[in-house]
Amino acid sequence: MAPFIFVKNKNMATVTAFKIEVDQSILDDLSNRLKQTRWTDEPADAGWNYGTNPVYLRELVHYWQTQYNWREHEAALNKIPQFKTIIDGIAIHFIYVKGNGKNPKPLLLTHGWPDSFYRYYKVLPLLSNESFDVVIPSIPGFGFSDKVAVNVDKVAGIFNKLMVDVLNYSSYFAAGGDMGSLVTKSLANQFPENIKSIHLTDVGYPDGSEDWSSMSVAEQQFGQLIQRWFFTEGAFNMIQSTKPQTLGYGLNDSPVGLASWIIEKFNSWSDNNGDIENCFTKDELLTNIMIYWVSQCINSSVRMYAENARANYAGGLKSSQRVTVPTGVSLFPKEAQFPKEWADRMANITHFSVMKKGGHFAAMEVPEEYSRELISFFK
Repeated sequence: MAPFIFVKNKNMATVTAFKIEVDQSILDDLSNRLKQTRWTDEPADAGWNYGTNPVYLRELVHYWQTQYNWREHEAALNKIPQFKTIIDGIAIHFIYVKGNGKNPKPLLLTHGWPDSFYRYYKVLPLLSNESFDVVIPSIPGFGFSDKVAVNVDKVAGIFNKLMVDVLNYSSYFAAGGDMGSLVTKSLANQFPENIKSIHLTDVGYPDGSEDWSSMSVAEQQFGQLIQRWFFTEGAFNMIQSTKPQTLGYGLNDSPVGLASWIIEKFNSWSDNNGDIENCFTKDELLTNIMIYWVSQCINSSVRMYAENARANYAGGLKSSQRVTVPTGVSLFPKEAQFPKEWADRMANITHFSVMKKGGHFAAMEVPEEYSRELISFFK
């Protein structure tokens, strides 16, 4: 990664270097909470069939207590250039790595839930070495940004100001997955004069308002797939979109509860062939969980779902509208398999790849393949 030199921004926004420095009292408190976990009963041979695998969770928590070293990961993260700035009254944490070469291309990467800016740590050197200036903000309400929940359209407005007003880019590329796909689509629809093109790993899902009689057979089959998915996997979405505060107290108070809520999604949504550690190490899973724990952002992160739902009810989000700027899509096998016709309905698709391996967290699972897709499309 190239050395970072910060350029004075035209709006005189204050940008300060940031280091993650978790107070030891937080780590001591975490250790005590883990020791005092009140474990619930468990169905015999439950596996992942009832949610989080109880055997694996106990194994992970034991590792957390006895082997995981936050300070090592904190030091590794602090080797990456990190900053904070205030935009629209909200403190925004962001990674900013300058690319190699004479004219690096600015690239904004937006994470989702229940991951964090950590989603992209493996692709940072791959992309910056290919002449991209890589910017990875923490969404408001996530990580080390302020614990303020706002909808994806407002996030897009903040991130555009970060790129244009703070970092001085008049135009840039953008990419994302999960909630980051919605932010990226909203950026393209609100600021087409700034967005050259975007890359997505998911393009949006049916919301019940569609006229399915006008759609292709493949699209109708996709709609039925999503309906089944919401009945089997969508409970988290419903509670986070309607009663997030009820959920937040338990997740913010119990590290084991937080870990259970998060790793169940990393297991279900990854291309792991029955073993979560085929995709993620224990250290990777725990570092992502620790970012939520030490920042106490889980409640504001899940509340974003409710902010999106309320904005949709009030008149819709820009992220729901069709994108007209050039859009690349990489469809990984553990994502919901939408047909090209559905992607064309959602965006101006100029590149569509069906990948052989990877899932919802592709930048962590298959960083080389994910990076190649971005490099190929944006170049």
